[in-house]
Amino acid sequence: MATYGYHDNKKSHLDRLSRIEGQVRGLQRMVESDSYCIDVLTQTAAVNKALRSFALSMLDEHLKHCVGHAVATGGEEADEKVREASEAIARLVRS
Repeated sequence: MATYGYHDNKKSHLDRLSRIEGQVRGLQRMVESDSYCIDVLTQTAAVNKALRSFALSMLDEHLKHCVGHAVATGGEEADEKVREASEAIARLVRS
């Protein structure tokens, strides 16, 4: 089984995702209870920020662990990991 960069912080990441899941459930409850649209939008922005922060944390760990290891090893794997990271960054920037 492969060990990825987030392995050492897995519990922290899962806790963070659980909080984000709770925020999304809160959004559902807000819509179900006909909350004021600006309040729903404010909560939506908070969820987006939390997801963005999580994604950046995962990217940082990927760069340090997976890409760092591949670059140290060299060869085609290094090129592939750098390409993957670049594509992931591009997706994050577009979102």
